[in-house]
Amino acid sequence: MKNKESVSRREFIAATSAAVLASHATTARSADTSKLALNGGEKAVKKSPSSVKRWGDLERERLNAMLEQDTLFYWKGPQTTLALERFKKLYPLKYAHTCSSGTAALHIAVIAAGIGPGDEVITSPITDIGTVIGVIYQQGVPVFADLGATTYTLDPADVERRITPKTKAIIAVHLCGNPSDMNALKAIADKHKLILIEDCCQAWGAKFRGQPIGTVGHIACWSLQNTKHITTGDGGVVASSDERFGPILQKCGDKGADRLKGGGFHSFATNYRMNEPSAAVFAAQLERLEGVASKRAKLGNLLTEKIAGIPGILPHQVHPEDRCVYWFYFMRFKTEAFRCKRAEFVKALAAEGVSCSAGYISVPLHREPVFQNHGFFAGHWPVREMGLTTMDFTKHHTPEVEAILQNGIRFTIHEGMTEDYILGAAEAVRKVVKHYAV
Repeated sequence: MKNKESVSRREFIAATSAAVLASHATTARSADTSKLALNGGEKAVKKSPSSVKRWGDLERERLNAMLEQDTLFYWKGPQTTLALERFKKLYPLKYAHTCSSGTAALHIAVIAAGIGPGDEVITSPITDIGTVIGVIYQQGVPVFADLGATTYTLDPADVERRITPKTKAIIAVHLCGNPSDMNALKAIADKHKLILIEDCCQAWGAKFRGQPIGTVGHIACWSLQNTKHITTGDGGVVASSDERFGPILQKCGDKGADRLKGGGFHSFATNYRMNEPSAAVFAAQLERLEGVASKRAKLGNLLTEKIAGIPGILPHQVHPEDRCVYWFYFMRFKTEAFRCKRAEFVKALAAEGVSCSAGYISVPLHREPVFQNHGFFAGHWPVREMGLTTMDFTKHHTPEVEAILQNGIRFTIHEGMTEDYILGAAEAVRKVVKHYAV
């Protein structure tokens, strides 16, 4: 009688063949998941993030109310009043003034700070040019300091090295929505009797040591430009609790007119006023801010958690007690660790479904032609030509900044993304690193 345990030769061959085929199929599936999408493999990101609906009923309600008004002028306007009330609940600053842009807010801050011909203002070389436009228009001199290698905010030690008898202020740029080291910068400002201005234009909802950004420095500025976390299309806010600066912010953004006290023009300024329709949208957008900021912070932190420790990659560094709101996420790529250049690495990430790009601005601000040529006013720079400064931007050096722009990779983060997308993006980084690692 045939043993139940025994197997015929035909049965053995059939079973073995099936096992071999199954093994090959498993290996093939495994190979597909590790093969770059750029080379025909499966994408690490399975689903593209949804677009974000940034305005709706909240904005419609405020705009409808605005249409019932008999004036659209900002001074004591209902929408401006409401917007500033809501702003001060989120940012407990005594004085606040709406204006036409973040650039305007920064110019107002510089005027209020009393920056004049030849005064030096230390700031970041990786920022929008709007950070320094006001300095230059007041005939001040921007001095660009180096940045932290993975924080992308001012290096306090380099800031202090660049202080001279002409230094009057520091503008701390919270780049990418990451809070600068405000304790260190405030200590330096106090030590040297400097004015500390916070450029919060990319940092709506960010927190420094648990407190709202903008509340440590002497004056703070925000942008409401269309790409910012909350927006009026274009717009800004400047605010302060310092009695030296707060009471004059309004007239510094309204042609020098003190609308509270009157009495004629005792100072000079341009017109940077925000109108009531914009203020209506601003008031509504402020109600969305916490949800937007907390979601961005959560997603950015998750990406850091998932790519931490990957060889050759430097994640975005955020202090554990701070909240970064990731206007974008910046990761550095160690060129010596890979068999490809940054452009190819980014192309591979994009093929995996990751929304990313190489770098941020193309060169540090001081390497832009207008700085290299010192040609700010019809091809001239009066303060240099009059001998009030010896600044020569062709000889200005910020080595860490140069390196950041050469090997940084920018990831898009927004509140419409899901944790699954971030997990897929992290998997894409691991996959591309493994493929190109030396």
